[in-house]
Amino acid sequence: MQRRHRFPPETDPTIIDELVAVLAPHPAGLRRWSVMNAIRKQRQSQSRDIPLKMEADIERAFRGSCTSGQSRTARFRRPAETAGEVWALNTAYVSNDDVPPEPSMEAAE
Repeated sequence: MQRRHRFPPETDPTIIDELVAVLAPHPAGLRRWSVMNAIRKQRQSQSRDIPLKMEADIERAFRGSCTSGQSRTARFRRPAETAGEVWALNTAYVSNDDVPPEPSMEAAE
């Protein structure tokens, strides 16, 4: 039996990248509506396709890479200290994998 992917492989990285780009400037997170609106505006400005099921695809990608705690393996989180549906980047994940290490003083000498 062949295992099926949860998301189409050609769209998943793009949606994840869009989520990271929208959430990165907002460490405290953004409301779900603001995230959807920002991605929609980005796609319109780039003359990209906006499918009818775009919001469902974005939500599925977010939930598939989300944690409610500070897991180091999940890319996104839902801040517990906020009311409503707020989405944010998981700082534990970003600080370990997405940010290049600072150059050491020894390397500069």
